[in-house]
Amino acid sequence: MDTGAGALTGTGSTGHAARLEKALGVVLGTGQIPLRLRAWDGSEAGPPDAPVLEFKSRKALRRILWSPGQLGLSRAYVAGEIDTPDDIFAAFAALSSAGKFAEPGPFRPLSAGELWLLLRTAVRLGAIGPNPAPPPEEARIARKGRMHTRRRDSAAISHHYDVGNDFYALVLGPTMVYSCAVWPADAAVATEATAGGGPDAGKVAGLDAAQEAKLDLVCRKLGLRPGMRVLDVGCGWGSFALHAAARYGVTVVGVTLSTEQAGLARKRAADAGLTERVDIRVQDYRDVRDGPFDAISSIGMSEHVGRAQTPAYAAALYGLLRPGGRLLNHAISWNAGPTSPDPDSFIPRYVFPDGEMISLGEMVTALEAARFEVLDVEALRRHYALTLRAWVSRLEQNWDEAVKLAGAGRARVWRLYMASSAIGFETGLTGVNQVLVRRPGGEEPPLRRTAWL
Repeated sequence: MDTGAGALTGTGSTGHAARLEKALGVVLGTGQIPLRLRAWDGSEAGPPDAPVLEFKSRKALRRILWSPGQLGLSRAYVAGEIDTPDDIFAAFAALSSAGKFAEPGPFRPLSAGELWLLLRTAVRLGAIGPNPAPPPEEARIARKGRMHTRRRDSAAISHHYDVGNDFYALVLGPTMVYSCAVWPADAAVATEATAGGGPDAGKVAGLDAAQEAKLDLVCRKLGLRPGMRVLDVGCGWGSFALHAAARYGVTVVGVTLSTEQAGLARKRAADAGLTERVDIRVQDYRDVRDGPFDAISSIGMSEHVGRAQTPAYAAALYGLLRPGGRLLNHAISWNAGPTSPDPDSFIPRYVFPDGEMISLGEMVTALEAARFEVLDVEALRRHYALTLRAWVSRLEQNWDEAVKLAGAGRARVWRLYMASSAIGFETGLTGVNQVLVRRPGGEEPPLRRTAWL
């Protein structure tokens, strides 16, 4: 750890922390920041009752100097050079409220005066030096070139999902469902009472039931009946396929680009005695040729498709459905207006390379342009915030094992990603929606949506 002489603890007015406070205020575009900063020399600055952000090394400031904004802060956190010793939700909610950590769109360049102040602070704190190499957990996918080719999509999916099945099991629990759960009405009340974090935040004990409820809701919306043939696009570890086959008597083809996911999904199907009805493939949805299907589920997959490819995605799924067949598209939406997410921010660099969130309106437009008929739209934004808080609680409860399985840097990536995403859903920056559509023709849908609620 980087150390300094003349350590001061908790003074709030002198030592390195006071200069750090000014530097971070420049980066965030605010004068005073809603955080208590603790520097590597032990000094502190900022409101005494505010969440603590600890700078453990000068290198953290050097990263921010080279990449002022969300990327520099994120790299420092992943590398263990800054930390949130108390509540990560409170610390990063404070950063977000200051306007930069979760700000949509490209980072506003610093003015010459702001850059000079930041540089002068770095000189005084001995943080000047070459640009540190990014932590090894940063995606190695090229920043340029054509996006969403089959090869590039496969590499992007592998970066995120081939972290290790045992690691995901620690976070997701026995359901192995990696998408928004559907919670009962009283879950929100219970979570708001523990919104500051802690072992009870997110009602961890109720997560498994909430995920089962989501799987069953999708089955009901699709109108599944025994004998139907279903395509599960982006099948993950096979949770929806297993649920649909076991509970509704359908046969399911599940496709994923992750070899690790496919291997575990096949094992789970075999253990459940469902190999006759569940076919798991490592295959791009664009290469599925054995339609038509009676129903298609796409749960948390279309975020990987990309804005430019969404019309082709909708058209491909339309072509794989029989007349009257239904598609359930469950996807995160971008709610921050016409500004697009910054491609050089934390999530694209560390979590979902090449991932693109589009608005609900864009998704519905693409589905209608492909000639789908819209049956229902359900917003689940608050449900995803609850889900993410539950995942963070599980990760923190199993922290030592998570570090053993995936490494400290990767565990920190997932902790930051899930906590900051929860804040994004709570503030309305992002949403998540289930859009139910059908291919016209065939059997008519129910007159009222109560048929699946």
